Amino acid sequence: MVRCRICNNEDFIELIDLGISPLANSLLKNKKEIKKEYLLPLKALVCRKCYLVQLSKKANPKKIFNKNYLYYSGYSNTWKKHCKKYSKKIIKRFSLTNLSHVLEVGSNDGSMLENFSSENIKVSGVDPSVSCNEISRKKNIYTIDSFFSKTVAKKIVKTRGKADLIIANNVLAHVPDLHDFIWGFETMLNCNGIITFEFPHLYSLIKKNQFDTIYHEHYSYLSIKPLQKLFKMYDLKIFDIEKISTHGGSLRVFVCKNNSSHSIRTSVSNVIKEEKVFGLYNLRTYKEFSKKIEKIKADTLKFFNNASKKKKKIVAYGAPAKGNTFLNFCNIKAKNIIFTVDKNKMKQKKLLPGTHIPVYGPEKLLQIKPDYI
Repeated sequence: MVRCRICNNEDFIELIDLGISPLANSLLKNKKEIKKEYLLPLKALVCRKCYLVQLSKKANPKKIFNKNYLYYSGYSNTWKKHCKKYSKKIIKRFSLTNLSHVLEVGSNDGSMLENFSSENIKVSGVDPSVSCNEISRKKNIYTIDSFFSKTVAKKIVKTRGKADLIIANNVLAHVPDLHDFIWGFETMLNCNGIITFEFPHLYSLIKKNQFDTIYHEHYSYLSIKPLQKLFKMYDLKIFDIEKISTHGGSLRVFVCKNNSSHSIRTSVSNVIKEEKVFGLYNLRTYKEFSKKIEKIKADTLKFFNNASKKKKKIVAYGAPAKGNTFLNFCNIKAKNIIFTVDKNKMKQKKLLPGTHIPVYGPEKLLQIKPDYI
C-alpha cells in the first residue's frame, strides 16, 4: 500500500508486524487444501497525517467474502440479543413506522433485519456472501448479493427507495475503498435519515493489547477524528456516539447529512477528548504497542512449553477469526492444541487456517476431558 485510504498521504509508521498469515475465516476442508492456502503479510500501519490505522497489504475482498465465508451471526446468542436490543431502542428513538425503510449493509444471515421486519417495517439487505444471503431470504428479507458502493446504492434507490435508517455493524473496517463506500451511504440516505456504524474502537485495541482484532478482513482500525474527516468529504456528520461492549469495546456512531435537523451531542467531543488524552493522536503511543505484544507472545509460548513438558492435554473453545490471528502470530500448532470446538456446524470437521488444528462440535470436550481449555 502506498497511500492512506482516507487522506491519500504516503507517510506511515509501523504499528505491528504479525508476519505472514492466512485469511482468518478461511477454514480448510481437509489436509489437501494446505498446499493451496492463501497467505500474505499481516502488518498494520499508522498514517502520520490523519492517524488512520490500516493494513499495509490489501487482500482481495472476493477471496474473503464469498460462498465459503463461514461467519453466520445467527450462531451467536449474544449477538442476537444485541440486535434485538438495538432494534427496539432505535425504533423508539427515531419513531420508525411501517412507512419507514431500513437498509442493512453487511446484512449477513438477516439476524438484525428480522427484528425490523417483524414490526412490519420495510427492510433491505446488501451482502457479498451468497451463502449468508440464502439464509436471509428464507426469513423473507429482500437481499442483494453485492458489495455496497455508490453504484449499488443508486440501484437500490431506484427499486426500493431511499432509506430512513442504514445499519452498518462491523462492516466499515472491512472496506478497502472507503470513499466509494461512504459515497454510497450519502446517495442512499433520506434528508433527515440516520446511519449507525458499529466497529471495534482503536482505543480499546491499543489500551487492552487486542492485537488479535487485526486480520485481513479488517482493512482499517477506527477512531473518531479520521472518520470525521472522511464523512465531511461527503456532507455527512457524526451527531452522537454510544460506547458498547461488543468485540472487546466498540463504538456505535450516529451519522446524518450536514443539513439534517439532528444536532451534535456532547458524546462526540467527549470521545474525541478521551482519544486525545490517551494518545491516539500521538505517534509515540503506537511505537510502544509492538513491545507489549511481543511479551504476550513470549508468555504464551512459555505456557505451552511448560504444559508440554508436563504432558498436559490442551484444547480450545471456539473457532473465531481473532483466535486464528492469535494462534498464528504465536506460532501455535496442532501439536500444542489437540483440537478446538465450535457451535457453528459449518466450521466443524474443518481445519483452522495456518495452524491446521481440527474443529469439532462441543460434545467432543466430554470425550477427551482435557487439562486445559
